[in-house]
Amino acid sequence: MLSIQHRSKKFGDLQALDDISFDVVPGEITGLIGQNGAGKSTTFHSILNFLDYDGQIRWHGQPVDETVFDTIGYLPEERSLMPKLTIEQQIVYLARLKDKKAKDIRPQIDPWLKHFEVKGQKVDKIKSLSKGNKQKVQLICTMIHKPKLLILDEPFSGLDPVNMDILKQAILGAKDQGAAIIFSSHDMANVESVCDNLVMLRNGQAILNGTLDDVRNQFGKNQIHITGPWSVQELAALPHVTQVLTPRPRQFVLHLDDPGAGPAIFETLTQGKYIEAFVQQAPTLDEIFRMEVGAGHE
Repeated sequence: MLSIQHRSKKFGDLQALDDISFDVVPGEITGLIGQNGAGKSTTFHSILNFLDYDGQIRWHGQPVDETVFDTIGYLPEERSLMPKLTIEQQIVYLARLKDKKAKDIRPQIDPWLKHFEVKGQKVDKIKSLSKGNKQKVQLICTMIHKPKLLILDEPFSGLDPVNMDILKQAILGAKDQGAAIIFSSHDMANVESVCDNLVMLRNGQAILNGTLDDVRNQFGKNQIHITGPWSVQELAALPHVTQVLTPRPRQFVLHLDDPGAGPAIFETLTQGKYIEAFVQQAPTLDEIFRMEVGAGHE
């Protein structure tokens, strides 16, 4: 387990991190989210010992140092491949830095390229690849040595939906193999689709920390999603409805000032008859992000 306890970091007068504590458990995925400058990359750099800091960071009870670096896979936000190397040379070079033998890594390269649908051969030079394929090669470099701790800083950046799905499956595969995984993303849909746990940072402080369901449920089930023949005016007139949104024809999202009003609204709308859809739920992670780290908190 990766345990971060009372982690703080200052750069001059800037308090980049302020008493951050959370755990990343093997076989689980933790999403680290927050606005630009919230402290996500600083947290990753601290885990990797790139920075001095106050507090304690332990991997299975031991300090994170050169004795465990070979078991860590790290994808930095700023991608860093060597353009004059071939794909094979680049992957082998970085794998050898993780104490892997070239003869063990080379046979794995073609299957990994096929799995990630890289458009290129292992003899192609990095500089000849598209931006998306360069990113996939860097992901292979990060994961091919089967790390026990996987740190991914904005791994989905620049990927189209198809390649996002490929990456998600690779992350879930590493989870199934028992890796402890932490990643950052500005796309809350990606976080919701793969994460078990969530840490939300705002101005260097952890303002939310828990399982994804626990975090969402802190805000109450204040939304009702319905499908049917009503008008916005009819729905807006219901007790405790503060806002009505219409994402698609015949689909509505009702925002409530009291989640307890749900059953009464259900009875009013159905009148004992069938309706196409009625779901009461907590706000989405994207909505929570906007509430907690939006412009009002700058």
